[in-house]
Amino acid sequence: MVEVETMSRTVSPSTHQPYGVARVTAVWQLARSSFYAARHRQQHPREPRKRGPQVRSDEELVREIRELLAQPIFTGEGYRKIWARLRFKGVRTSKDRVLRLLGEHQLLSPSRRPQPAPGQAHEGTIVTAAPDQMWGTDATATFTAAEGSVTVFAAIDHCTAECVGIHAVKKANRFEALEPIRQGVREHFQGFSAGAAARLKLRHDHGSVYMSDDFQNEIQFLGIEPSPAFVRQPEGNGCIERFFRTLKEQLLWVRGFHDLEQLRAALIEFRDRYNNHWIVGRLGYRTPAQARRDFELDLEAAA
Repeated sequence: MVEVETMSRTVSPSTHQPYGVARVTAVWQLARSSFYAARHRQQHPREPRKRGPQVRSDEELVREIRELLAQPIFTGEGYRKIWARLRFKGVRTSKDRVLRLLGEHQLLSPSRRPQPAPGQAHEGTIVTAAPDQMWGTDATATFTAAEGSVTVFAAIDHCTAECVGIHAVKKANRFEALEPIRQGVREHFQGFSAGAAARLKLRHDHGSVYMSDDFQNEIQFLGIEPSPAFVRQPEGNGCIERFFRTLKEQLLWVRGFHDLEQLRAALIEFRDRYNNHWIVGRLGYRTPAQARRDFELDLEAAA
């Protein structure tokens, strides 16, 4: 294009006028637009940069991460969920970079190194392909100022990780252990009647409340098939165990409760917050509620 520029300014010996860009490009069979585009690039040079999303500096990315960590929804989320929440905000980066920045700025949550398990490790999977095929239930302990030690029963869906029922009592027995199951059946099986939950399996351990005749008779009345975990292999009931870890880290270990009524109200609020805002990596970083809605939409589309 330099030759075109030079020739266009050359004066014709016969007309004593410059040849001009139009004449030179026509004779040389060049596109005039290409000449003007090249001249514009020479006059207004741009710094070369990589194509694709704008790459943020480490300082900008750390500011975005700190804003996420300061939000009062959940605490102690790992780098994968921080990466996912950044994507929700439109900030594109890699998981490895998020992990590096969290480590460099001491923002990682403290964690314990898992100890290698002795023999007979759990094999296979307990995650189901659709909701309401298997639920898991168990109990954990906490404390209130008025009642002292109390028990929290809960039930979780093995597909969506959704908390389908939660209940707190002072005296744990087989009837109280049924309450989370009753809550889930009423909500997800349109009523409480004989055979209402016929397609459901229930995973539980070998605790006395779960192996009792009253507990087994009621779930069989509902059509639920019992599915006890293997003895001394808690991984078989891992879905509810993972939920209890979240419940303790996000509520029971960070708040104090005066009495059972205050605890029950907090558990109901936490169940709603967990189901609608806790994102789960194996669900494609969706919340349990989002995963259930997506399964229901897919089922409607298939019908």
